[in-house]
Amino acid sequence: MALGCRLVWATTWMEEANEAVSPRIGLPRLPVVEWPDFHVDEGPRGLHWKTRHLVEWTDGQPFIWVDDEISAMDRLWAETSHPGPSLLHRVDPTKGLVNADFSTLADWLCAAAPS
Repeated sequence: MALGCRLVWATTWMEEANEAVSPRIGLPRLPVVEWPDFHVDEGPRGLHWKTRHLVEWTDGQPFIWVDDEISAMDRLWAETSHPGPSLLHRVDPTKGLVNADFSTLADWLCAAAPS
C-alpha cells in the first residue's frame, strides 16, 4: 500500500532489515536510522529507549513511528518535545501490521498533509 511518505527502518536490525525483512515483505532497500551509543535507562521511567533519538532525528518534521513497544510515555514525550505533527502507532506484535493499521496511517497522513 502506498502511503505517500518516506519510509525508513528504525530498528535495532539496522541495515540487516534491508537484507532479511524488506525482500520478504516486498519493500525496497530503505534508509536506516543509526542509533547512538547511550544507556537504555536514560530518560523518564517508561520512555522507550528509541523515543528521544527518533524525535531528534526527525528534526521537527512530521513523522509516524510504528512499533510494538510504544507507550503513553512515548506519546507524551513526542507531544511535548516535537514541534511538528507526529503519530506514534502501536501494533499488536502477535499480528503485525493489519489493514486497520494501514487505514490509521493513511488517515493521519491525509490529515497532516499541507493543503
